[in-house]
Amino acid sequence: MTYISRLALNPRSREVQHDLADCQSLHRTILSGFRDVPTSEAREHFAILFRLEPTRNGEVIVLVQSQARPDWSSLRPGYLLPRPASGAVVDNPAVKEVGSVYARLTSGAALAFRLLANPTKRLSTAPDDQGRRPPGRRVELQREEDQLAWLARKGKQGGFDLLAARAGRSVPDVRTVPGGKITGRRNDPHLAGLPGMLTFGAILFEGRLRVTDGDLFRTTLQRGIGSGKAYGFGLLSIAPPS
Repeated sequence: MTYISRLALNPRSREVQHDLADCQSLHRTILSGFRDVPTSEAREHFAILFRLEPTRNGEVIVLVQSQARPDWSSLRPGYLLPRPASGAVVDNPAVKEVGSVYARLTSGAALAFRLLANPTKRLSTAPDDQGRRPPGRRVELQREEDQLAWLARKGKQGGFDLLAARAGRSVPDVRTVPGGKITGRRNDPHLAGLPGMLTFGAILFEGRLRVTDGDLFRTTLQRGIGSGKAYGFGLLSIAPPS
């Protein structure tokens, strides 16, 4: 089964502020909701993906997708905003099963989507003595046309096409919004115990797509798109087109 959790974080919480400034710390907090396996294995075991949602009113919303129902009772007191005492009552955290919705997706379905991604490419390297080329380092794609081409390739591999904009058949109906840098620190064993910096370029994609292969698309929804999935990238959210 597949679940989506919606967490409204308390921006006044020092723990929240620390997590928002350090993607590794936020990663650990998210994994704390899955305690059936060691934390180091939880993300892959439960196919956990998450994203900080863009908001206009100062809210801090995190969406978490997983293949097991999480237990958010492990979050520290005050980490989440309290549920309103009156008016429109919204559970916080809210957890919804979406696997049944994914199961009904078929080829040809048109959908709106949102994706926060880290579009990159690997630099080419010189061959070694055996003629093998070691993998080059990843670099960010800076130009919008390269970012859109990256997403189009991921779509071909993942069972969907980007729909064309109404104004031009060769232009994808996708908006790109630069999300700045997402940073954090982790202990890197190759640095003799010194903290290693994590830095990712973030691009928010929003637009329309068409499913070309239902089974492959469901796998893409579950596994995510691109690199940096442990740090808030790769969650493909879908909805009926407006």
